[in-house]
Amino acid sequence: TAWRVLQLGGSELDAVERGCGQCEIDQCDGSVGYGGSPDESGETTLDAMIMDGNTMEVGAVADLRHVKNAIGVARKVIEYTKHTLLVGESASLFAVRMGFPYEDLTTQKSLSVYSKWLNQSCQPNYWKNVVPDSSKSCGPYKRPEEVTCKEEQTISQRSVHNHDTIGMVVIGGSGTVASGTSTNGAVHKIPGRVGDSPIAGAGSYADSTAGGAAATGDGDIMMRFLPSYQAVEYMRMGTDPTVACQKVISRIQKYAPKFFGAVICANTTGSYGAACNKIPGFTQFHFMVSSPLLSQPTEQVVDCI
Repeated sequence: TAWRVLQLGGSELDAVERGCGQCEIDQCDGSVGYGGSPDESGETTLDAMIMDGNTMEVGAVADLRHVKNAIGVARKVIEYTKHTLLVGESASLFAVRMGFPYEDLTTQKSLSVYSKWLNQSCQPNYWKNVVPDSSKSCGPYKRPEEVTCKEEQTISQRSVHNHDTIGMVVIGGSGTVASGTSTNGAVHKIPGRVGDSPIAGAGSYADSTAGGAAATGDGDIMMRFLPSYQAVEYMRMGTDPTVACQKVISRIQKYAPKFFGAVICANTTGSYGAACNKIPGFTQFHFMVSSPLLSQPTEQVVDCI
């Protein structure tokens, strides 16, 4: 969809918005758009961002409720406000003022995911060091009288199947770069949680003097390292896109060896690459490429490091 927009004369931002928006409509992988990843209260909320690599403007929304086209709302943040990020119910009110319909994002599928989780004593979840014991029961949780911090365990299998994002980098014919993301976040997240996707430099980053990058995976860990920004900076220094992505993954590995995540990178000449962290159940990363050199959109695969 994004490639078609470009071929029909649309801008790079148009391509990112329409491409990510198509995934919101299609509910890609259950992890983008409505009806997926219910939070602890059973509600689906959306995060998205879009970035213009010419002006360095960013529009983003987080914890967006009752509006399906999150990337479209993010674009309106650039066009009609001097802000960068709007959140929660207020972001939804802004969306309605911009003409987006107010809709229910819950579906039978997301309700069944939620009820199954409740029946499994709310496992897995994102709490730690609370009472009652969050590894055995549902909340409401509270802080214990006396805190004894235990080592946080990384359940990589949970991560692999509970997160994904559409991340997109578009390089125009003249080298102009735009990027964007859209996701419904981590399934069973604590309400109000915002991941890496709508954060500039974390979920994606675009700079028309260097290139663009986008990330997917465990946003709570990845956002601490601004992987997309770092990858673009490596490319600015002349690093090959594949190596730039690998260097970003390696930096995170030092602190979180079991994290689930991947990064895609593309520079202004149209070279591209990707990298991912190798963990059980996730040894390869697949991504799609459209370019004048390819007759049709083509799936690419890299081995994780």
